[in-house]
Amino acid sequence: MSGLRILADRNIPAVHDCFGDLGPVRTVEGRGLRTLDLAEVDVLLVRSVTRVDEQLLAGTPVRFVGTATAGVDHIDIPWLQRKGIGFAAAPGANANSVVEYVLAAIAAVDDFLECLLAGGRVGIVGHGHVGSLLARRLRALGIASLHCDPWLDQATLATPASLDEILGCDVLSLHPSLTTTDPWPSRHLLGPEALATLRREQLLINASRGPVLANDALLSRLLATHAPRCVLDVWEFEPTVSSRLLQCVQIGTPHIAGYSHDAKLAATGMLAQALREQLQLASAAPAGGAPAPLVELPPELAGADLLRHLCRLRYDLAADDRRLREAVLGAPETAARAAFDRLRKDYPLRRELAGSRVRVTNREQVPLVRAMGAVVVD
Repeated sequence: MSGLRILADRNIPAVHDCFGDLGPVRTVEGRGLRTLDLAEVDVLLVRSVTRVDEQLLAGTPVRFVGTATAGVDHIDIPWLQRKGIGFAAAPGANANSVVEYVLAAIAAVDDFLECLLAGGRVGIVGHGHVGSLLARRLRALGIASLHCDPWLDQATLATPASLDEILGCDVLSLHPSLTTTDPWPSRHLLGPEALATLRREQLLINASRGPVLANDALLSRLLATHAPRCVLDVWEFEPTVSSRLLQCVQIGTPHIAGYSHDAKLAATGMLAQALREQLQLASAAPAGGAPAPLVELPPELAGADLLRHLCRLRYDLAADDRRLREAVLGAPETAARAAFDRLRKDYPLRRELAGSRVRVTNREQVPLVRAMGAVVVD
């Protein structure tokens, strides 16, 4: 089939390259998308800012929906299935980007990296694409981790643990899908009782979905004595970010953990492939991009100093934190909401360390470089 009318969120890269041979491609702002905009659309490509359900699609000719995200809580999949509308997501496309965000956060806050390298543990909640990759990366780095995911066969987890055991780890990293479904609803998975158990010597990271953490309860805990350290990439009421909560966290970013250029290209390619499979068309060439520039390591770096340097080679986490604070703190709510979306829309190019070429002159650095997924060049 050809001549499809394709409408895409303008923040999805390479849509013209990946879908242009199938028909004309138009782009729009995803958060403001309305039913009226879909009157002449066959294929709709969105991100997490667009709620796709009967209210948006009823009466439109849309017959395929793709979301360039791993999470699908913004899509009413049962309704799409009842209406025979094709659907595809991009699970795993941004997994490494999120993992590198988490490692950068650990490296940036106090001496948590040294603690972990000295025998501390990371508690990982959710063992899907991101959680499982984080566990493998930590294992390669020699860092112990526990894993909690009641949705899975516990035999598939290397070191299964209860949520209570996770809450005792030095670093807690949250990666569940957002669901309200039994037996393990993840909305407000950590509420007042769970948060009350956390100590000053712990670091809590949420780079999954905002409502996984009860933000009001989190604010109360962070304002109390002996509060844990906290890094938030996601917020319960996006695009609204609580100024008080932002002031209490060590690092705050505008839902961009998975926003590497490599992850975005991979997601677009996955949606294009899914559409072609539905139409029984031949596969297209993957969305390409120039390789990341070669980097060289100072030969004297080792251990935690080397890992911090590797994390910073591709990602300036402090800059993301600074931009969010400048946009939100002291701004009226309407302006702050618009700024949150603008930070995501105009996000600077960020490449992943995994797959990057790294030149070393000190061979003792090679194991850690490879553990981070980079390619060693002599």
